[in-house]
Amino acid sequence: MSTAFILAKLIHILSAAVLFGSGAAIAFFMFVAWRSKDVAGFALTARHVVLADWLFTSSAVVIQPLSGIALAHLAGWPLDAGWLLATYGLYGLVGVCWLPVVWIQLRVRKLAEQAKATDTSLPDAAHHLMRIWIILGIPAFIGVIAIYVLMIAKPVGIFG
Repeated sequence: MSTAFILAKLIHILSAAVLFGSGAAIAFFMFVAWRSKDVAGFALTARHVVLADWLFTSSAVVIQPLSGIALAHLAGWPLDAGWLLATYGLYGLVGVCWLPVVWIQLRVRKLAEQAKATDTSLPDAAHHLMRIWIILGIPAFIGVIAIYVLMIAKPVGIFG
C-alpha cells in the first residue's frame, strides 16, 4: 500500500468519524436540551450546536467526498461502481436532510434566545421546528449508517 493510499484512508476514516460523531452528539444535546424545557439551557445549547455544526460537521461534509474520491482512485475502484453510486445517492439524501436541519438550528437558536431575553416560554414555532428537525434527522442518521455498511462491505454483487 502506498503512503498516499494510507493517508487518504486515514483522512476518510477520521472525517467519517467526525461526521457521525458530531452529528450524534449534536442530536443528543439538542434533543435533551429541548426536552428539558429550560429556555436558557436550550438557548445556550442551540448556540453551541450551531457552532459545532459549522466547525465539525461542515468540514467533514466537504472532506468526505474529496477523500473518498481520492481513496477510490488510489485503490483502483471505478468511480461508477454500483456500491459507490449507492453511496453517492445516500450521501445526497443525507445532505438533503442536513441542509434544512442547519436552517432549523439557526432559526430555533434565534427563537430560544428571544424567549430567554424576554423571560418567556419557547414559542410553538420552535417546538414545531424541532419536530421537523427530528423527522429529518432519522433518515439522515440511517443514511450515514448505510454508507458505513457500503464502505465496509463494498457489495459488488448487489449493486452491479
